[in-house]
Amino acid sequence: MPEYAPLELPDEPKLAGNITHFARALRRAGVPIGPGRVIDAVRAVEAAGFTEKRDFYWTLHACFVNRPEHRAVFAQIFRLYWRDPRYLEHMMSYMIPAVRGVQEDRKARSAEKRAAEALLDGAEAPDLSQGEEGEETEIEIDASLTMSSEERLRTLDFEQMSVAEVAEAKRMIARLSLPVKPIKSRRAQASLTGQKVDAARTLRQSMRQGGDLHKIALKRPRPRWPNLVVLCDISGSMSQYSRMVLHFLHAVANEKGAGWAKVHAFTFGTRLTNITRHLRQRDVDAALAAAGAEAQDWEGGTRIGRCLEAFNRDWSRRVMGQGAVVLVITDGLDRDSPDRLAKQMERLHLSSRRLIWLNPLLRWEGFAPKAQGIAAMLPHVDSFRAGHSIASLEDLAAAISRPDDMGEKDRLMRLIGV
Repeated sequence: MPEYAPLELPDEPKLAGNITHFARALRRAGVPIGPGRVIDAVRAVEAAGFTEKRDFYWTLHACFVNRPEHRAVFAQIFRLYWRDPRYLEHMMSYMIPAVRGVQEDRKARSAEKRAAEALLDGAEAPDLSQGEEGEETEIEIDASLTMSSEERLRTLDFEQMSVAEVAEAKRMIARLSLPVKPIKSRRAQASLTGQKVDAARTLRQSMRQGGDLHKIALKRPRPRWPNLVVLCDISGSMSQYSRMVLHFLHAVANEKGAGWAKVHAFTFGTRLTNITRHLRQRDVDAALAAAGAEAQDWEGGTRIGRCLEAFNRDWSRRVMGQGAVVLVITDGLDRDSPDRLAKQMERLHLSSRRLIWLNPLLRWEGFAPKAQGIAAMLPHVDSFRAGHSIASLEDLAAAISRPDDMGEKDRLMRLIGV
């Protein structure tokens, strides 16, 4: 733990209340903490005392942290909440980049921005242009969360969200899952209630009994799970949507028991980048920071056809085996030749078990496939769906579970006369 100045307590300390608010900030940042842990923390601090600086840190750490990925979040929130006398100014500078002069010239460390958002949930920036120097600025913090606000966020466009709404949407996305049904394979496994006779195992058992047949062994098809391959557009027109989708992919990649054999993720703009290994990090901030450093074409141009050609040539045979499900997240606004794009989409479709296209432009009621890139891609997908909100990501699970789900493909194919 880093060294800080001695902790100064006020004349009338309210330690239990401060620990409670500290626990709420941890919970908003994604650390699962219930009332029982808060009570245990208050009792533990009462028993350990404040004789050493490190004692207070590690006492709360022992009560609130039980997973390795929560250590960085706890350390940052502890530093901001308990130690740093200018923590409020630092947090406002992280959340509102237009505020200058209150933040050191450095990048936020892992989990630091999430800690700021958790502590300032619902706060607005102070007006620094008014008031004399030294005048106190009151900041009203509303940490209330109602079901009506969650329902509104579910259908709200990612691009229309405020900073606070984006932070809450990311927490909701972290709880989403993308389950998939297993695939029947040709391989079989032993089963007491199987429908087929396992002749080889039956004969082996009879040979152990001197050739007498006492029991017939049965078998059933062994289930297997497909791979999930995601190709996400990170060009300028997809910037806000791709960031939220990558949060969703991180949750899917780290969800145990979802059913996927492996989750492979690629970003593309003007070039293709494999970010699979970065999404395996348990901390979402560290994972997306590493992915952003790997992909050098964020918010740049779009070369969908060229990037799909690179994927089909270099990665298709490595990650598309065993009937992979492919998600393509892009608006389809391509600068490449439509013939080249159509050829690569057809090859990708033939290599996948199911190809689903998420397009944020589908949120508009009057959307029509007038762009050449969209018209070239549309015939080669199994399902065409919107991808602009939390609700659209939730509906994706239904599209994967139903092989006959085509989304809006049929309607749009009729518009282009196919």
